Amino acid sequence: MAVSDLQAIVKAYDVRGVAGDQLDEDAARALGAAFADVAAVPAGNASIVVGHDMRPSSPSLTAAFADGAAWRGVDVLHIGLCSTDGLYYASGSRGVPGAMFTASHNPAQYNGIKMCHAGARPVGRGTGLDDVQHLAQQYLDEGIPAAERQGSMTEADLLGAYAHHLRELVGLDGIRPLKVVVDAGNGMAGLTAGAVLGTEAGLPDLGLDLVPMYFELDGTFPNHEANPLDPANLIDLQTAVIAEQADIGLAFDGDADRCFVIDERGVAVSPSAVTALVGLRELEKESAAGRTGTVIHNLITSRAVPELVEAAGGRAVQTRVGHSFIKAQMAEENAVFGGEHSAHYYFRDFWFADTGMLAALHVLHALGSGTAALSDLSEIYTPYYGSGEINSRVSEPEQAIARVRDAFAEDIASGVVQVEEFDGVTFSHWDAAPRWWFNLRSSNTEPLLRLNVEAHDEDILAKITDGVLAVVREGQDEEETDD
Repeated sequence: MAVSDLQAIVKAYDVRGVAGDQLDEDAARALGAAFADVAAVPAGNASIVVGHDMRPSSPSLTAAFADGAAWRGVDVLHIGLCSTDGLYYASGSRGVPGAMFTASHNPAQYNGIKMCHAGARPVGRGTGLDDVQHLAQQYLDEGIPAAERQGSMTEADLLGAYAHHLRELVGLDGIRPLKVVVDAGNGMAGLTAGAVLGTEAGLPDLGLDLVPMYFELDGTFPNHEANPLDPANLIDLQTAVIAEQADIGLAFDGDADRCFVIDERGVAVSPSAVTALVGLRELEKESAAGRTGTVIHNLITSRAVPELVEAAGGRAVQTRVGHSFIKAQMAEENAVFGGEHSAHYYFRDFWFADTGMLAALHVLHALGSGTAALSDLSEIYTPYYGSGEINSRVSEPEQAIARVRDAFAEDIASGVVQVEEFDGVTFSHWDAAPRWWFNLRSSNTEPLLRLNVEAHDEDILAKITDGVLAVVREGQDEEETDD
C-alpha cells in the first residue's frame, strides 16, 4: 500500500520509518522534490548531493529522492555508499545541500533521511524540515510539477577525498605503533575505517595494526545491531580487544557518525571522557593561536567536562540533548568542539557537523603520542562515577517527576538541593559533600522516563540511583532498564 501520510515519519531532526511501509519510493520522490525547493532553490544552489548506507532499501529510495529533486530542476551529485559524516564532507566541501539515506542504529527494516543545508548545516524542525514535510505532502497528494529544465544526474566517489580531509585535520605521523580493533557492526565504518585508518582509499599506511570486525556491508546486521549505545552490542569488541591484546577498540553505529571507545582491558571509555580529551586538544590549538576556545556539551555530559574545560582556560557552554541544538549552539558560539553523552562529536573544522571518525583520530593521536595505556589516559578525564542512562517505563512521567520533587522537598526548600528545569528536570547537590546530581527527562516518543546520575563516589551513586528509581517506579507494573 502506498504511503499517504508523512506525519508519522518526519521526526524532530530527520525522516525515519519502516521501509516500504512508512517510507516508499513515492514518498522519497516527493521528499526529494520538496527538499530541492526548500533547501536548494531559495538559497541559489543549482545542485544537491545525495548518498546512502548499506541497507537493502537504500539504493532505490535514494534514486527516487534524486529523481524528485531533478524533476524540480536541481542537479544531483550521487556519491553512493558513504557514512553520514562522508555526506557532511560532501555538503561542506562543495557548499551544497545534502541528503543521506540511513536509519542510523535502527533495526534492518527501517530507513530514513538525514538532510542538511549547504555547508552541512542541519535541517530539522524550525530549520526547514517542517517546510519539506508540508510541500512533500502536497506533492504526494497532487503530483510533482516539472521544472522548465530537468536537473542532471552525476556520480562521484569522494571516499578518498573524505579520508584525506580527516587525516589533514589530525595526522598520526610519529605516533607509536598501535593495535586497533574496529567493530563496524556491518555498517558504513566497514567502508570508511579502512579508508581513513588503513590504505583502502590509496592513502599512505599509518602504521596501525588494524584488526577489522564485521566490515562486510550488510544492512540486515547478521552479527549484532549497529547500536553501540546498547552495552550488549559491545561485547564482541570487548572480547576481541582482550584476545588480540590490542591497545584500543573502536565501535561505530550503522551510519558511522558515532564512535565508542574501548580500552585495553575491554572496558568502555565514557563518551564524556572522550569529550573532555578531544575538547582539551582543540582548546590547546585555539590557545596556541591566541584565542579562547569554546566547548559545547549537552546536559547529560559529566560535570568533569566543564570543569576541565574551564581549568584549561576555555569556555564551557551547556546545551540541550540533540544534535540540532548542539549544531545551532556551536555555530552561534563559534565553538571549536562539542560532545554528547551519546558519542556524537562535533567539530568547527568539520563545518560544525558530527564525525565519529575524526574523534577516533584524536583519541588515537593522544594515545599514540605517549606511553600510557588507554585506561590510564581515560582515568584523567573520569574523576566521577556515572549511572549511564536508565529508562523506566512509566504510564505518567510527569507524576513520577512530581513524586521525586516531593521526596526532596525539604532539601529543595532549604536550598541544599537546586532544581533546574532545562531539558527535563535536574536535581543537584554538587556544591557540597556528598556531591551528586541527576536528571530526569521524558521520552518524546515512548512512555519512558530517562534517568542519568553522577556522583563523586560509587556508594553515593548507588544510593541516589536506587532511591530515585524506587520513587519513579512506584506503583508501576513494568520497568525497563537500559544503561
